[in-house]
Amino acid sequence: MDYRQAREYMDEAAKYGSVLGLENIEALLEKLQNPQDRLKFIHISGTNGKGSVLAYLSTVMKEAGYKTGRYISPTLFSYRERIQVDEEYISREDFAGLAGRVKTAVEEMLAEGKAHPTAFEMETAISFLYFVQEKCDIVVLETGLGGLLDATNVVKTTVMEVITSVSMDHIGVLGNTLAEIAAQKAGIIKENTAVVSCEQEKDAMDVIERTAAEKGCRLYVASEREAADVVYGYEEQSFSYKEYHNVRIRLAGYYQIKNAILALEAVRRLKNIGWKLTDEAVRGGFEKARWKGRFTLISREPVFIIDGAHNRDGAGQLKQSLELYFKGRRMIFIMGVFKDKEYDVIARMLAPMADKIFTVQTPDNPRALPAGELALAVSKYNNSVEAAPDIKDAVRKSIALAGGEDVIVAFGSLSFLKDIAEAVEQK
Repeated sequence: MDYRQAREYMDEAAKYGSVLGLENIEALLEKLQNPQDRLKFIHISGTNGKGSVLAYLSTVMKEAGYKTGRYISPTLFSYRERIQVDEEYISREDFAGLAGRVKTAVEEMLAEGKAHPTAFEMETAISFLYFVQEKCDIVVLETGLGGLLDATNVVKTTVMEVITSVSMDHIGVLGNTLAEIAAQKAGIIKENTAVVSCEQEKDAMDVIERTAAEKGCRLYVASEREAADVVYGYEEQSFSYKEYHNVRIRLAGYYQIKNAILALEAVRRLKNIGWKLTDEAVRGGFEKARWKGRFTLISREPVFIIDGAHNRDGAGQLKQSLELYFKGRRMIFIMGVFKDKEYDVIARMLAPMADKIFTVQTPDNPRALPAGELALAVSKYNNSVEAAPDIKDAVRKSIALAGGEDVIVAFGSLSFLKDIAEAVEQK
């Protein structure tokens, strides 16, 4: 099959939805001779910060000379963005060829009466095949949903697990309490591996500590309190942590210091278990790391920020970053979320900060909350809200309203940020 046919095949598989559990992915990978068993992984779970930590770690590993695979979700700007080696997207030809192999395996499963894998399970299998094909030294792997029952948790050859900030998200799917959700996130921990976590709320940390102990793992906790010389900025930031002084990062958001410290603690532990990471590679990796969609500056005149704040923790982080960088400046918001998110909580936290808010509906997604419904929810916290007919209209009106010192912020579902960025570029 060619790339177009492969994409159509994957899009068709989307009808099988999202299924937690490893039975399907295990059966699929067995048909493909278990490529994941020939790889080494750094596995990342958590609620917020997974992508940024992945960016820091994979860029450091690449700078150190290791052939490094990345597997991420969701993606913003290209479907092929989810599977990368040394920051290069999988080619159309490679994706099509490997999708053909997966299709054959799926057909064999169906002939045996097994369930059809989900699109995410099939993409995960394609990624493993590709990383083996490209002879990756290490793969930095981000969980899709949760951890314990996520398709990525089929891997058994992790050298390290990293757990980012855990907060209430996917309530009712992953659990109804912070401890239940943390148990899902900590489910990626394998026996006798290195585990690195940031500081967590007590209920979450208790679960992580207990799981690590049960698996015979040493848990290392990155403490933001040990950071020094912190310099904030929405284009460049820097900090010192333990033996690393004045580490520079280009990722914005006050929380990126916390994410970078977690990644740096992981780097320290990787060095301890034998990975050769020079100071030059570490510093270069942190400075060169990029992660679009988390407090990303896409325009300077006017200042236009996109941010995937789609839960209460992300909204709180966005609020603190805006107060840090743009205190006293007039703000215009563009907001779009899924109907299964805590959009009322997000609106309560952020809406009072804006002079004007445009709500949008994420296009082509059945989970999207209609712009009118979102505007009604937002109006409880800010009367100056307008439901825009589409994203281009919201961008056009926002830019028309913005003065020289004003700031436009588009936030919510990651799935509409690409459309925002494209509309800004066209404008």
